[in-house]
Amino acid sequence: MDADRNKTVLVTGGRGFIGRALGKLLQRTGYGVISVDASPPVSKEHDSKSVRETLCDITNVDQLQRVFEAESIGGIVHLAAILPTAAQREPLRATHVNVEGSLNLLEMARWFGVHRFVFGSSLSVYGTCPADQTVSEADRAAPEDMYGAAKLYVEQLGESYRDCHGLEFVSLRIGRVVGPGAQSATSAWRSQIFEFLGAGHLRANLPAEIALPYVGSERLLLVHVDDVARMLVTLLQASHPAFAAYNAPCESVVVAELKREVEGLNSNIRVKLGEGYAVGNPRLLDASRFQTEFDFKTVPIFEQLKTAESTPSPEPK
Repeated sequence: MDADRNKTVLVTGGRGFIGRALGKLLQRTGYGVISVDASPPVSKEHDSKSVRETLCDITNVDQLQRVFEAESIGGIVHLAAILPTAAQREPLRATHVNVEGSLNLLEMARWFGVHRFVFGSSLSVYGTCPADQTVSEADRAAPEDMYGAAKLYVEQLGESYRDCHGLEFVSLRIGRVVGPGAQSATSAWRSQIFEFLGAGHLRANLPAEIALPYVGSERLLLVHVDDVARMLVTLLQASHPAFAAYNAPCESVVVAELKREVEGLNSNIRVKLGEGYAVGNPRLLDASRFQTEFDFKTVPIFEQLKTAESTPSPEPK
């Protein structure tokens, strides 16, 4: 995609965890942003005229077409999806959104001459791997649930559109995303490890507990939401990505070490470990393809935690 900053970027799932971080970064970078989501905003996320919040269901072709007709869209970052737990509970809805909705977007990109389509894929396309296996893009994809299977299928759809229609389609396979503001009901710890540290001055006499459902010896591939946003913008701006899919640079963190780090930064916080294992994803990752081609470096997770602890959240009004 031409790096012309006057281009407008469509972000699906714009009110989600990654979508909000991406929208803010695109805005700071000088892009116009159309943030689309199927649910109405609960608060005003953006105060700039360069961001347009649009209520749109990507499974509805008519709604999508009206969005594309109203704006000259130069690029798409597709993040909208029904997440794994909900997908298992509602497979029909998940298929409509994760597969059919993605196909609708690919068709719109073809019809309206969009140049670059960046897809937020997942490391779940690899499935569970041996604990000592370092997974690269050359390894065989073997998803174990419908969420991972849908991500892999959309990657294959996108490659077909690239080959048949010249669409510049590229996927970023993302690990477990952490950072403040995730609002996750099933893995609240991903935000709490940052939010509780940031609220340390508010909790001086109020001990807090974080439930992390994994055994201490388990490894998790973690990446901060701000780094993910930078990766997506990198792919959006790249002149000619050499590959169709990239592993997102992640950090393999031992759960017991994460517990020690958080509790060491704030003695009022207790991290309670569970008995679970990380299934459906690799534990070790080779992301050199992305790091080398784009000269990309992430901020280590423990440094991010120290920054959160030293920069307290604002007092509630």
